[in-house]
Amino acid sequence: MSRIEVREDRCKGCLLCTTVCPVEIIAQSERFNAQGYKVIEVRDMDACTGCASCARMCPDMCITVYKTAKAAKE
Repeated sequence: MSRIEVREDRCKGCLLCTTVCPVEIIAQSERFNAQGYKVIEVRDMDACTGCASCARMCPDMCITVYKTAKAAKE
């Protein structure tokens, strides 16, 4: 299962990642980090495709993507 991890301590709540997610699972949360920014949250991790668009868009490099390896065809 593909998934993303967010370093909330680095997130400044710019929401650029939400604009590029093809399955629209990233949204602004109600939580604040230590710097006072509203951080992002993933609403449905099972729907993550592992495309890494969010990580490429993030200016603060606070998103790490773990993509599930596809099974080899025989």
